[in-house]
Order: sequence, then C-alpha cells, then structure tokens
Amino acid sequence: MRRPAFLPHLLSRVPLDPYIAALLGTVLVAALLPARGAAAPVADGAATGAVTLLFFLYGARLSTREALDGLRHWRLHLTVLGCTFLLFPLFGLAARGLVPYVLTPRLYDGLLFLCLVPSTIQSSIAFTSIARGNVAAAVCAGSFSSIVGIVLTPLLAALLLGNNGGGFSAHSLVGIVTQLLLPFVAGQLLRRWVSGFLTRHKKVLGYVDRGSILLVVYAAFSEGVIRGIWHQVTPVRLLALVGVEAVLLAAMLALTTYGSRRLGFGREDRVAIVFCGSKKSLASGLPMAGVLFGAQASLAVLPLMLFHQMQLMVCAVLAKRYARDAPAMAKAPVTGGLAPAESRP
Repeated sequence: MRRPAFLPHLLSRVPLDPYIAALLGTVLVAALLPARGAAAPVADGAATGAVTLLFFLYGARLSTREALDGLRHWRLHLTVLGCTFLLFPLFGLAARGLVPYVLTPRLYDGLLFLCLVPSTIQSSIAFTSIARGNVAAAVCAGSFSSIVGIVLTPLLAALLLGNNGGGFSAHSLVGIVTQLLLPFVAGQLLRRWVSGFLTRHKKVLGYVDRGSILLVVYAAFSEGVIRGIWHQVTPVRLLALVGVEAVLLAAMLALTTYGSRRLGFGREDRVAIVFCGSKKSLASGLPMAGVLFGAQASLAVLPLMLFHQMQLMVCAVLAKRYARDAPAMAKAPVTGGLAPAESRP
C-alpha cells in the first residue's frame, strides 16, 4: 500500500537519532543480561578506562589556539555559560517543588544533574550551521562550556546535590581528577604529536567515542538492574518526567531567543546562543554521572538521555525554520527591543 504523501515530510521534521536507538538498545541489553558476579568488576573497569580515553580524546582534539582566539567574543561566551551553569540550575532548583507529587526524589536528582552538565559541541555546531548562524562562535562556546564543566559541574553537584544519589565525596573528587581532568590535560599536552593521527582516523575514533559511552551506559544500568532500582520508576512517573523536561526545554529556548536579542546580539550570534545555551551534553554528562553517582548512576542519567533526544528533535525543526527565514532575519535591524516575529531567531 502506498504511504501518504505527507508521511515522509512528517518523518523528516521529527528525526530519530540512531545513536539514541543504540543507547536504548544498550539499556535493554543491560536489563536482560546485566554484568553479574565476576563480570561486574570487569565491566566497571572497562567503563573507567573508556571514560579516561574519552576525556583524553576531548583534550587532544581541542585546538588551544582556536579556544584562545574565541575569547575575543567574550560577551557571547559569558551568555552561553550563564544559560548553562546559572539559568539551568535555577530551573532545576525550582523543580524541587515537584517532589514527591510529580517526580520521585531519585528522578529529581537526575533532573537537577541534567541542569548542571555542560552544553553540547557537535550538535550545537551542526544546528548553528544549518540555521546559518555563527559557527565559529558555536565551536568556541561549546568547547568553553565543556572545559568549564569538567570543573564546575562536580562543584555544583557537591553544592546542590550533597550526598543524594551517591553524592560527592573525597572518593568522587579523586575519580573526577583521575578520570576526567588529568586525561583532558594530557590530551592538551600531547596534542601536537597526536593531532595528525586523530585527524587521519577521525571516523574510526568517532566510533570509539560512541562505543565508550555505550560501555559506560551498560555498566551503570547493569548495576542499577542488580540493585533493583527500576522497581522505583513507574510509567506514570516517566511520562511526568518527559512533561517536566518539555517545559524546561521550552523555557530555555524562549529565554535564549528573546534574551539574546535584548542583549543586542546580531542575528548569527543569536542563533549560536539559542543552540548552545539551550542544550545539554550527553557525551560529557554520562561519564560524569558514573563518577559522581556510582551505583545510582542509572536513574541519574535517565533524565539526561530523555532530554538529549528531545532537544535533538526540537532543535532540528527550529534550525530548518531559521534557515528558511535567514534572508529576512539578516535584513532586520538589531534594536534593544523586540523585532517583528519574522526577524527573531
């Protein structure tokens, strides 16, 4: 039977990320075949090694010169950092009133952790490019957010989460330094010798990146299954979580859109702020959750996984609309107030 003509168009507007499908498949494998007994420490050790490798590659890929050059656009970067590490956490703290009526304490801890992780790099750059925004600014803003997040996310977690869900302790501090910070610094120091190799094998190393994260997810969810954490989550609670995250994403998109215009940024910079300031990084958040939450990491990363897919779907639609409206928006003058609807990113 022939499909309706509108169906391909509809599917193109609501993209399904294959990597999210792989993540969900990993969760399913962990639920059916969790690492038990002697396999458990092997899985944990492999996940620890994967996190170390992941942050080494992050450090080795980031051009120090590009990062320093990007500092000249300091107003944009401060705006993105403010959205990521100030506005998001404030929304997370405000959601505390939803416990226990809408969210369980564990799901709330995961939602608050979601609000503390850095912004994305790859998808922010991709959407900014599609929307004809300032790609260079998006590269620098995403990179700065990731660098700052290595230090600031654990500190905010210590301040706002305390001992909830595994907590922040001397052991977690050592884990952050050894698994996240030191490998990143080592990647920066060795970049001049390994950057050529990384460039030549970019595609293969992309699979290493994603495979490392899948391994972290498997280890976290395996431990969660063994400890019976999933009996604490009902379908109603999951639907409630999705609704809360939809409101959170809508609020951040609105604030970055209208706030960047009120601050007097040009159209291309506003696009970069919208896509960098409203997003959260799954690649950075998952390894950090494993270090910070330990056995409770499976529930802690669930809100982040849901938010990641939601932001991809919504931002893909927005990027296409911004690209379509780009000529009209480029002609619109930048003023202190609100411009006509068609000129707003």
